Amino acid sequence: TYIWTMQGWLYLASVMDLFSRKIVGWSIGVTMKKELTLEALKQAIMLREPGEGLVHHSDRGSQYCSNEYNELLNERKMKGSMSRKGDPYDNACIESFHATIKKELIYRYKWETREGAIKAIRHYINQFYNTRRRHSTLGYLSPVDFEQACSKSRLLVTG
Repeated sequence: TYIWTMQGWLYLASVMDLFSRKIVGWSIGVTMKKELTLEALKQAIMLREPGEGLVHHSDRGSQYCSNEYNELLNERKMKGSMSRKGDPYDNACIESFHATIKKELIYRYKWETREGAIKAIRHYINQFYNTRRRHSTLGYLSPVDFEQACSKSRLLVTG
């Protein structure tokens, strides 16, 4: 997604775990090149260590179609999935996150510097969205609380 500052544009690439709606990888930069999306994906892989066969869904942006991006998916034995051309509803969850961060943070301020916007976005994702923002889909729990509740229930079932 795009973020305007008085110093110029910033671009945010995000990777969401659909199970918990947690943002597990993200990258922000001054260009919207494949490196931006690769960094977000690498962060998500490092955090989640996904198993073979994980389905990774994205839109049809050129960054997600790049050889390097798809090589990383193949290397990790992930299955790539892409939205239909021009259909944002196919990627509704991440589109919803981007709309939410814009409404709750980005559009509320006039960003003088890129660095100020980056710091605020980092805080929003790590200290608010993932840890405190409640989601109706998750029974009004935050992504982190939902994951912890599911982890505890798995322990009770198996243990």
